[in-house]
Amino acid sequence: MALVELLMPKMGESVMEGTILNWLKKVGDKVEQDESILEVATDKVDTEIPSTHAGVLKEILVKEGDVVQVGKPIAIIDTGGGSSEPIPSPEIEVIANQIAEISEKIQAQPVSGEGRFYSPLVLSIAKEEGISMAELEAIQGTGQEGRVTKNDILAYVEAKKLQKTTPQPQVSEVKKESIIETKPIVEVKISEPVQEIKPVETKKTSTPVPIYEGDEIVEMDRMRKIIAQRMVESKHTAPHVTSFVEADVTNLVYWRRKVKDEMLQREGEALTFMPMFVEAIVKALKDYPMMNISVDGDKIIKRKQINIGMAVALPNGNLIVPVIHNADQLNLVGLTKKINDLARRARDNKLKPDELAGGTYTVSNVGSFGNVLGTPIIMQPQVGILALGAIRKIPAVIETPFGDTIGVRHKMFLSHSYDHRVVDGALGGMFVRRVADYLEEFDLNKSLF
Repeated sequence: MALVELLMPKMGESVMEGTILNWLKKVGDKVEQDESILEVATDKVDTEIPSTHAGVLKEILVKEGDVVQVGKPIAIIDTGGGSSEPIPSPEIEVIANQIAEISEKIQAQPVSGEGRFYSPLVLSIAKEEGISMAELEAIQGTGQEGRVTKNDILAYVEAKKLQKTTPQPQVSEVKKESIIETKPIVEVKISEPVQEIKPVETKKTSTPVPIYEGDEIVEMDRMRKIIAQRMVESKHTAPHVTSFVEADVTNLVYWRRKVKDEMLQREGEALTFMPMFVEAIVKALKDYPMMNISVDGDKIIKRKQINIGMAVALPNGNLIVPVIHNADQLNLVGLTKKINDLARRARDNKLKPDELAGGTYTVSNVGSFGNVLGTPIIMQPQVGILALGAIRKIPAVIETPFGDTIGVRHKMFLSHSYDHRVVDGALGGMFVRRVADYLEEFDLNKSLF
């Protein structure tokens, strides 16, 4: 019998840990090599992890909900062969049974004089919420050996907020059947009275939200919480300014109408407007490279690559932004295939973490929902994002050699939000105007292949 350890794989350049969402196989199940065995969530994407070996799932080392560091064992597979990859010693099975409960602890470093351990996740939450080390040491943890868990520190944060606010209306006034999911507001264990803890001055407590009869309480899912956090952080980080331009895209509409059937027959791909939009954005970024930058403190990082993020709405109502890496190296056919593939796999939750990282500029097609205008929020650490409004047929003045006339034209609005710390109105306005120019000057005789 040969036993091999399945390790938590590296799921992206900046991803160092993942949360176990769901085991797709049970102990005793047969697994094939490269067959999905569990689902893991990172701060970028939910993804399925394949088995590195074929065999039988002998043991699951981590529970659903556990946070596991990259490179740590998560399961043991019996390959049924010889002893080419044996477990080093008999004690490994005993240790493996405990990994789910101590994986965070063994990865953390002691952070107090008493030698108490805190996981990287707990330390991250403490830093974000302004929790001092003295406060951390005062929290009585519910984890193994008194370790402070994620739930412990989140409950502690909620308790501090409640201490500074007036009581909210009682949930008991709401009809029981109208509540989708109810949880205790807070369950906190601390070794000192809450009133002895100094309030965090850098955090503002939100106004209590009243609950009325007939209201429903819906818990945000993990992705929605991440989106909310990043949107707030972006608005706090960058002073947003938005410039608007109207573009006549009649030529582009007629050209697409002429070639879309050929694209479908020859390549099996539907030709949307997005590849043409991305092509115009790429050209404008080459003309104005100071829009293809990031800000790091008081330093500006000029990006060599042009990686276009593309906002995709998911069936559950959430939003995800896959990245078209090196978009400037793709022609319209290549952009069409890449965009369709990313959008398809985004909706099927099949994206890889690296496909959500490294964006240098982002585009959001709000016109797909019938919206005429939008004021998008910048994806940090980028400095610009372009919203594309709906293409509409409207009457317009057309200049001809024989005088002006009225005709029906296809027009749309472009909304460019940019970081006013490093992008002034002149650059932000000229950039979006240049994108519009490329769309308006689209060549009707352009060859697709």
